[in-house]
Amino acid sequence: MRTADFDYSLPPELIADRPLPERTASRMMVVHRDSGLIEHRHFRDLPGYILPGDMLVLNDTKVVPARFFSNDGSIELVRAGMMGELVWKCLVRPGRKMKVGRCVQIGSSSGTVESIDAEGYRFIRWDQPVDIETFGRLALPHYMNRESDPADRERYQTIYAAHEGAIAAPTAGLHFSRDLLDSLPHCFLTLHVGVGTFRPVKVDRVEEHHMHTESFYLPPSTADAINAAKRVVAVGTTSVRVLETQAVRHGLPIQSGEGETDIFIYPGFQYQVTGALLTNFHLPQSTLIMLVSAFAGRELILEAYRRAVEERYRFFSYGDCMLIL
Repeated sequence: MRTADFDYSLPPELIADRPLPERTASRMMVVHRDSGLIEHRHFRDLPGYILPGDMLVLNDTKVVPARFFSNDGSIELVRAGMMGELVWKCLVRPGRKMKVGRCVQIGSSSGTVESIDAEGYRFIRWDQPVDIETFGRLALPHYMNRESDPADRERYQTIYAAHEGAIAAPTAGLHFSRDLLDSLPHCFLTLHVGVGTFRPVKVDRVEEHHMHTESFYLPPSTADAINAAKRVVAVGTTSVRVLETQAVRHGLPIQSGEGETDIFIYPGFQYQVTGALLTNFHLPQSTLIMLVSAFAGRELILEAYRRAVEERYRFFSYGDCMLIL
């Protein structure tokens, strides 16, 4: 299977760099796997597709400011993890300036590169905690081609975000208002979306891609709700990753638990838990378009994306969504 098999053409003007004024105003393409029917709806129509016995499963991770710049503006850091308060695992740019022993200043904090791992992450030790609220910014996806602003602090966050730790938002959940969510049966799990979600697939053969790792928690109450449901509607690919990880590791019924997952879902994968999927439109040749292709079939998904371009849908994090039944 080739990475290029998951490519499609996208006019740049269809990439959404700002959210719509109202969360529920997004368009929603509805894709029926059994018939291949494609409908054009709006997100506020979602309740009409939720059946008795359905259970929505949402990711309640909370996005934290993870992007920083040195005081002189010459170094950009994206914090990918923390080994205690004073040691950060970071992606840095430009890397040539951040060799072992080099220092960087953020506010009154001074950090020193202690080591570099095989993937290029820098481990930086600070002499005192960095003032994250003052100097941290949201790490908006590169395709937005802009810096974050105060409005993103609220809109690049789901209305139910509860547990801090994500670098990127679980974007399928951005469409929900409190009223709409409260009208539907739902439960929560947590997967902290990491910086790996922005990394492209760099190999020609899909099977050779090394998937990034993300931490998760699936509470007992959520496991009970899932096991009692007639159909599980996963909200976002991050929810899918947790659900299918637990099924692969422990079988059914689904078990509660916590840990890390590097599950890589692409065509040929056998879904065990997910019965329907609400998701945004994903980048060409990305692991996420591979995941939805495994759920609905590559040909149907690529046809849906062709139709989305034709109908001028808005793409990616702040864009429209797709409901796959």
